[in-house]
Amino acid sequence: MKAMILAAGFGTRLFPLTIDRTKPAIPFLGKPLVGYVAEYVAKFGFEEVVVNLHHQPESVKKALGDGSDFGVKIHYTYEEPRILGTSGALDNARHLLENDTFLIVNGKIITDIDLNAVLETHKKSGALATMVLKPNTNREKFSQVFVEDGLVTGFGDFPNPDNAEKLPYMFTGIHILEPRVFDYIPRGVYSDIVPTFYNPAIKKGEKIAAHITEGKWYELSTIPRYLDISLKMLNGSKTRNIIGKNANISESAELNDSIIWDNVEISDNAKVNRSIIGDNVKINDNESYEDVAIVSAEMIKHAGQIPEKAIKGVFSGDNYIVSLK
Repeated sequence: MKAMILAAGFGTRLFPLTIDRTKPAIPFLGKPLVGYVAEYVAKFGFEEVVVNLHHQPESVKKALGDGSDFGVKIHYTYEEPRILGTSGALDNARHLLENDTFLIVNGKIITDIDLNAVLETHKKSGALATMVLKPNTNREKFSQVFVEDGLVTGFGDFPNPDNAEKLPYMFTGIHILEPRVFDYIPRGVYSDIVPTFYNPAIKKGEKIAAHITEGKWYELSTIPRYLDISLKMLNGSKTRNIIGKNANISESAELNDSIIWDNVEISDNAKVNRSIIGDNVKINDNESYEDVAIVSAEMIKHAGQIPEKAIKGVFSGDNYIVSLK
């Protein structure tokens, strides 16, 4: 059984951290985020993995290589000239997936959800697809998934944060599909999977199983999430900083709850608190930063238009600084 890791997105809400790489290729506790996903599926016996590429494709290929470092064999698919959406991504990888049941996992998540239990739910249900759902305990901005008697019945808008009724379910980005899903996906489609497959299948009476889990699940879709979840995953370690390669940090500098990428220089008496410092950034003597993300200003100048969904920053000398407050 193959797995497909979705890694083609733009990562606009993580900009400028994604200025030279796609979201799944950002570093996370010493390895690329998508590497964690590859190791995760390998743990459950998925040895062949399809990875779709579009934005900054070489950053993902550099992060994963042939997959051997993460226990998998990778087949890459390319989406050109534009991104295809999940349904289009499946159509583009149809030749690799259409002969057996397969797993789809979003390339921007960290999780310990038991895929063996998900497979058991899928097999017992006899469903065309099984969606892995979690209770949205904080009523965050994730689309609602409606469930009755163990089956998905439809999809809704974001939950009302003031509604104290039954907790809504949210989709984890993990699902298992039978090859017959391709009966619903046209050739050459540019579309998400809900309008192309799930809604028509449910309307037609197809069985879409819901696997409800309480497993750990984190989505790193914004800069504050990336920072908070990275620190949370340190599990109470006394070292509350994550330091990349070739960092030159003065003994008199103060770092707290921060993520330092590669080739960073932090000079004398500088202070960095709850911040992310990107590759090749220099923090000068006595500078103090808190709740910011900093990248090289030179990279921004050559980036073209700043994405609409990105947090806007300011130029300061050789750096570009985004406030996370």
